[in-house]
Amino acid sequence: MNNLRNRVQLIGNIGQTPEIFNFDGDKKKAAFSIATSEKYRNKKGELVSETHWHNVVAWGKSAAVIEQFCDKGSEICVSGMLITRSYDDKDGNKRFITEVKMTEMLMLDKKN
Repeated sequence: MNNLRNRVQLIGNIGQTPEIFNFDGDKKKAAFSIATSEKYRNKKGELVSETHWHNVVAWGKSAAVIEQFCDKGSEICVSGMLITRSYDDKDGNKRFITEVKMTEMLMLDKKN
C-alpha cells in the first residue's frame, strides 16, 4: 500500500512544446503542462466544460523520450507524485508551485 501514497495519474494534452534543460553529467529535465478537461451538466441542465492545467517535470530517460516524441497537443498519460516547492520572484515575493514529478508515462496519440 505504500506505493499508493502521494500518487497521481493524469490523462490530457500537452499545452506547449516541452522545455528541455540539460545539466552536467548528461542529466536532462523536461518541463511541460498538461490540460485535462471534464464535462458535466449544471443545475440548469447546461453542458459545462472545465479545463484544468497541471505542471509536470520529467527527469533522465523519461525527459529524453518527452523531448524526442512529444509536442504541443500530444495526448499523454502521466503517473507520478505531487511536489510543492517555493521560490522568490524577481520582486522578492515568495511564490509556491505544485508540480507532478513524473515516474511513468504512456503516449496515447495514434501512430500515423
